[in-house]
Amino acid sequence: MPAASTTQITDLATTLRLACMRISRRVRFESSDAIAPHHFSVLVHLSKGERMPGELAALEKVSAPSMTRTIGGLVDLGYAARSVDADDKRCVRVAITDAGRAVLKDTLRSRNAWMATRVAGLTPREREVLAEASIILERLAAE
Repeated sequence: MPAASTTQITDLATTLRLACMRISRRVRFESSDAIAPHHFSVLVHLSKGERMPGELAALEKVSAPSMTRTIGGLVDLGYAARSVDADDKRCVRVAITDAGRAVLKDTLRSRNAWMATRVAGLTPREREVLAEASIILERLAAE
């Protein structure tokens, strides 16, 4: 396959970015979210286990003060709890609460329902391509 030109790459990047933005907007609009997107994202991380605020900030690619505010909001809502690290009393750990798990479950169900309806309407080949693209998109998002 010949190398793509800078224009082709830029055009693809623009198309991809706009499509991702539209999908993100539609998923949020069509779902009955009880939580803000940044709270949702942190709860997803916390659902996999306790984290330190610095770890969460790195995962979300935000500043430490920004993550501190996000964690504070989650704690205020009752969706997360802070605790002192058992090994190092200077460190704080953050965990999801039962209320946080419940709101995360409801949000995931709502968001997934909209997307699943759209994916169900695709051809088997389109679903295969989308599965491959999802892996690539995850890699791009992680960089």
